[in-house]
Amino acid sequence: MAGRRATINDVASLAGVSIATASKALNGRQDVRASTRQRVLAAAEELAFQPNALARGLLSGQTRTVGLLTSDSAGRFGIPVLLGAEDAFGAGEMAVLLCDARGDAIREQHHLRALLSRRVDGLIVVGESTDVRPSVSRNLGVPVVYAYGASDDPEDVSFVPDDVGGAAMAVQHLVALGRRRIAHVTGPDHYKASRDRVEGVELALAEAGLEQAGETLWGAWSQRWGRHAAEMLLMAQPDIDAVFCGSDQIAAGFVETARERGRRVPDDIAVIGYDNWEVLSTETRPALTTVDMNLELLGRTAAQHLFAAIDGKATPGVHRMPCQLVIRDSTGSST
Repeated sequence: MAGRRATINDVASLAGVSIATASKALNGRQDVRASTRQRVLAAAEELAFQPNALARGLLSGQTRTVGLLTSDSAGRFGIPVLLGAEDAFGAGEMAVLLCDARGDAIREQHHLRALLSRRVDGLIVVGESTDVRPSVSRNLGVPVVYAYGASDDPEDVSFVPDDVGGAAMAVQHLVALGRRRIAHVTGPDHYKASRDRVEGVELALAEAGLEQAGETLWGAWSQRWGRHAAEMLLMAQPDIDAVFCGSDQIAAGFVETARERGRRVPDDIAVIGYDNWEVLSTETRPALTTVDMNLELLGRTAAQHLFAAIDGKATPGVHRMPCQLVIRDSTGSST
């Protein structure tokens, strides 16, 4: 046996049973006597036998392999989702094949065909934003779960962050601190994330009986836009005492300009960001209070629901995952 990998024939021979009986025992089939099963398992352990995954797949109809199809493998949103999903797949002893479509529909179709040719048991499709995306599930033959960006088919299974709830939570925190002149600066208006966060702001302000300080300012997801928005806001609304920014980049830029203009954060103006991108949120001075979308948990949950779908227990619809407020120095304490 030295230098040669043990086969099921070796296990059957050592256990004194037929190859068919050894296979049934190793695959947990019920039609094998307990004593025989124990003998086969002991022989397999003694020989350090590793079952052939492809052969097991042919027997069970499953390959224990899943596909992860993303358009955002280089982005800070896609990576946490992928890590969370991979975590769950590892715990379930599933092999993962990762493909990056780079936002290209033709490349995506190519990757889908490649994954199906490898007989994956299911797929997770990770969006590059929270915008609704076209379904790829039709006539695919394997279960699909969408993460971060929902499918446009309500019969599909999708997991997305609850951006409406996340933004409302941020404004509720500002109101609880006694802030009453609350402004909002966010990203481009064609992003669903921007629009959802505006909705959350409006809901929380209405609940508190407050009006927003000025109109929502729409712009880029960038520090430059945060700096420019701060210039405009501090000129047009000099009495604002808080601002909720649609991303940590915008918030970091806002804090920079506010400080240059002699406004103290958080004493004069409390600032909240979004995303909990720690490269910025913990390094900005003061460190940013921000909303964390819990993307690793979202990815893990999507993977667990893919397991359920593979077992025939799909959970169709759009599932909104709660966000979490991470409180740091940029909002200070109650006034």
